[in-house]
Amino acid sequence: MSSASSAGSATPAKRAAVSRAPARIAARVAARAASGAVRVFLVLVALFWLMPTAGLLLSSLRSPSDIAASGWWHVFTAPAQLTTENYRDLLANHTITGSLGSTILITVPATLLVIVIGSFAGYAFAWLDFPGRDGWFLLVVGLLVVPVQVALVPVSKLFGTLGIFETTLGVVLFHTAFGLPFAIFLLRNFFAEIPRELLEAARLDGAGELRLFARVVLPLGGPAIASLGIFQFLWVWNDMLVALIFADAGSPPITVALQQQVRQFGNNVDVLAPGAFVSMVIPLVVFFAFQRQFVSGVMAGAVK
Repeated sequence: MSSASSAGSATPAKRAAVSRAPARIAARVAARAASGAVRVFLVLVALFWLMPTAGLLLSSLRSPSDIAASGWWHVFTAPAQLTTENYRDLLANHTITGSLGSTILITVPATLLVIVIGSFAGYAFAWLDFPGRDGWFLLVVGLLVVPVQVALVPVSKLFGTLGIFETTLGVVLFHTAFGLPFAIFLLRNFFAEIPRELLEAARLDGAGELRLFARVVLPLGGPAIASLGIFQFLWVWNDMLVALIFADAGSPPITVALQQQVRQFGNNVDVLAPGAFVSMVIPLVVFFAFQRQFVSGVMAGAVK
């Protein structure tokens, strides 16, 4: 009797569970389909974003006659068009190869100076008390909205007076000056998130400000510093306006050298295509080399 009653009472629950089973299966299928659609969409976006890079690479591996006759996608039907002769011509072009060296001489110091000065200034604004700290920081933040074009004429006159106009030093100083406001703003906000108790414990152990900065702040601020370095490197490497005005005409950076090749030799595709690809690949290599630190720095504080 009891068994029969329990079976009767369990029947509605079983029926409800059975009725909910198709809904659960449908929800799982819909979730998997949605995630699959999202993945397909992201893959398509990535392929679309990489298409110009792939086209430039394939164009750099084709002869000028093939480039003039058809588009780069014809390589897939005629792979015999691929050749490395353009890169041999590029290595023989001393203007392009010398411009790569000039670009490195400009980009590396401008990036390192911004990182070093911005780190010290960011720590000072975050954890040191000095007169007018908040006012000076607001001034730094205000400099973020100053466009580069506003300073071209007065800085040109200043550099001409100092004798560093059209020199590598002048370009480095210009990029450093305009990169510091963003660097200080970014690093100050990141350093300010470090727990005060951690710094106080280090001070109780006898650590001075310089040792505290080197042993505690810098290791914790590694992701933000890496993000800043990537931003600054990409900006300086890809810049043409500042380099066109302040760089030495005898040893221009790669962006100016490629622009001069277009102006002087409009059909010099066998040098322009590989030169443009090389100038684009180096920043990509730097970005992917520090990709993990970059993502950590960008996402820092997102969950706070």
